[in-house]
Amino acid sequence: MEKFLFAGLGNFDPEYAGTRHNIGFDVVDAFAGRHGGNFIVRRLAGVTELKWKGRTVFCIKPTTYMNLSGKAVKYWVEKENIRLENLMVIVDEISLPLSKLRIRPGGSAGGHNGLKSVQEYLGTTEYPKLRFGTGNHFPRGNQVEYVLGKWKPEETALVSLKIERSLDALESFIQIGIERTMEQFNKLELTL
Repeated sequence: MEKFLFAGLGNFDPEYAGTRHNIGFDVVDAFAGRHGGNFIVRRLAGVTELKWKGRTVFCIKPTTYMNLSGKAVKYWVEKENIRLENLMVIVDEISLPLSKLRIRPGGSAGGHNGLKSVQEYLGTTEYPKLRFGTGNHFPRGNQVEYVLGKWKPEETALVSLKIERSLDALESFIQIGIERTMEQFNKLELTL
């Protein structure tokens, strides 16, 4: 049975819940919810194992904090013998507007500390990523406050819609692969 690993990046402490930087956690939580999974804290991560369309899907939320996410991702990739092309790391992305998702089969960390850690631990940039656009509407020098801030009330409906589209994209990735999923989802401009 083919296996997949979806790693949503974020910070495990409750104070970070609902922040832009924790959108990776929110996406894997929603994926688990859609498919009847429950997270249990195991080694280095909250973990759930799901069966869907003849595949096994592991979802993880690293407990290592964002900047050491790679430690958990590497552990679960190796433990479950996941091929890197079947890994999807889900992160927030300030260089994309809130209306966009971007899926890529590889590429640099682009300044994201969680992706830098994954790259360091895996020894490669060639693993799939789903970048969830957050926009970059913050004064110069306030990036940390912005990404660790909660979504604005006027953003929440669009964020919910984008989470749903992210789940569709993850299901598509499992069923038809990354190239066709990119064609379908990277061009979307999500609005209410």
